[in-house]
Amino acid sequence: MAKCAICKKTAGHGNKLSITRSHISKRTSRTWKPNLRSVKAEINGEVKRIHVCAKCLKDGKVKRA
Repeated sequence: MAKCAICKKTAGHGNKLSITRSHISKRTSRTWKPNLRSVKAEINGEVKRIHVCAKCLKDGKVKRA
């Protein structure tokens, strides 16, 4: 399963409700996937390709190579 190398964010699971929400039994399962990017980052002085979520990239938690 895909995971962010910095914050360990993974996919979330839950139920997708019907549009009307009138019939409680009409539910299907769905998955919320993290917005992962494959970037070259400098880790411990080495350049490695890692999967990082877009939020960690935006917040500057990763030093890109």
